[in-house]
Amino acid sequence: MSRVVGVDHIAIAVQDLDQATSLWRDVLGLRAGARETVADQGVEIQMMYAGDTRVELVCPLDAASPVAAFLERRGPGLHHLALAVDDCDQAVHQVRASGARVIDAEPRSGAHGTRIAFLHPSSSGGVLTELVQGGEGPWQRTLAD
Repeated sequence: MSRVVGVDHIAIAVQDLDQATSLWRDVLGLRAGARETVADQGVEIQMMYAGDTRVELVCPLDAASPVAAFLERRGPGLHHLALAVDDCDQAVHQVRASGARVIDAEPRSGAHGTRIAFLHPSSSGGVLTELVQGGEGPWQRTLAD
């Protein structure tokens, strides 16, 4: 059985990644981490850090990106909550077996060498939820214990 070991990150949809990075770094005081293009998801991301808490700024690469559609409908703001899991395949299986609606029936590659899968907001209290295995977050210490 897979377990949730922490919050991986909180994702914020933005229209201008440089401007958003400046706001979160220079005004709000977060530390900027790696910037990465995730072409198959149609986004560029900038990871920001407030201590061990990670905030992922997500910007669409073009109008075909799902994040572009999100921004068109809702404007900039909270996009999803990502939960760190110890086994993404098992977590997706458990969620599907419970009858929850998933966007990704199988995990796929995500940013920073992770495996990810999204749950539909209708099955997670109205919040788009990402399951994340791997990466660099502080939960990795929990998994080692």
